[in-house]
Amino acid sequence: AVVSTQSTGVNLGQGFPDFPPPQFLKEAWSDAVNVPSAHWNTRGQGYPRLVTALSDMYSPEFARQIDPMTEIMTSVGAYEALYAALTAFTDPGDEVILIEPHFDSYSVVVEVCGGKPVYVPLKPEGDPNNANNWVLDKAEFEGAFSSKTKLLVVNTPHNPIGKLFTAEEMEFIATTCQKHDVLIISDEVYERCVFPGHDHHRIANVPGAWDRTITVGSAGKSFSMTGYKLGWAVGPQPLISTLQAVHQTAVYSAPTILQEVIARCVEREIQLKGKEDAYHTQLPKIMEEGCSQIISACKDAGLGVVEPFGGYFILVDTSPLGLEFDTSQVEYDVQCVHWLTEHKKLAGIPLSLFFGKNKHISEKYIRLCFAKSEQTLKAGGDIIRDILK
Repeated sequence: AVVSTQSTGVNLGQGFPDFPPPQFLKEAWSDAVNVPSAHWNTRGQGYPRLVTALSDMYSPEFARQIDPMTEIMTSVGAYEALYAALTAFTDPGDEVILIEPHFDSYSVVVEVCGGKPVYVPLKPEGDPNNANNWVLDKAEFEGAFSSKTKLLVVNTPHNPIGKLFTAEEMEFIATTCQKHDVLIISDEVYERCVFPGHDHHRIANVPGAWDRTITVGSAGKSFSMTGYKLGWAVGPQPLISTLQAVHQTAVYSAPTILQEVIARCVEREIQLKGKEDAYHTQLPKIMEEGCSQIISACKDAGLGVVEPFGGYFILVDTSPLGLEFDTSQVEYDVQCVHWLTEHKKLAGIPLSLFFGKNKHISEKYIRLCFAKSEQTLKAGGDIIRDILK
């Protein structure tokens, strides 16, 4: 954040695309302002045109007919949907299993609700430079459940590792949750950023898992305009209605005109699904190309990476930099990021910030964002290539 305010700095830390949104989205804004209902208050659970479009998009992907009026809720960003889900179901004393590294808001909300985060780490098995080789220890995972376990949060494509959970992994997680009668929050905000040739597996599609799963999505991540702050939750009516009680007393509804705009964008994607003109066909290629540029720069500099298969981020091993810090008070990666910001004008994020318990796994990794413009990627790549000079 500091380096982003400096004219000579390059921000590969914060996870937002700094390139323009697609042209059809801009045109949707021009059209939306002429729709009278787009300027009115709308139903708290979601603008009818948008939830209908989301139902049309997701029903085939979940292999069930999703009721737009009772099984979808729109929110002020995916962040608010996650907040509503955690708040709605976490009571004081409840335990919530978090697979780490994890998005930092999960544990904060759990603790605010009086719950207890229970951390289970992904660990590299085999080649640590392959994101999909970061896996759960099954015995450790099963041992994390207790009579107090209420919820589990899973995130795929994974932030910050870039891992795609396999169908087998999803089945194992879902089956364990069913065994212990635990609800599942599935954070799938990067669902449209899965690199070509790879598959996104939804835990709600595991037999028996739908009735206990809330799936969270993001307009910002799906259409490359994260500042819009519009998201949604999809799931069975009893769970969604409980989320709605939190959502309605907090913000009531997301902005109506924004929902009109995104409804038009979703409708476009449905019409173009599978075609080259579809943004959800183009976006994975854009993300993969950005990732390849960062990987190339890191390899040229002699830095190791954990190669991702989706999302916005890549982990970089800074060990070859040969930096030495006093880690008695502050983690190495935190100090490394400050050093890079000050001396190289490159902003990244320390991996240890994504851990609540197992920070030792983060070692000397930092997270860089490749969802950036060509200009930013080139500038960042130039800094990385010269980083040892």
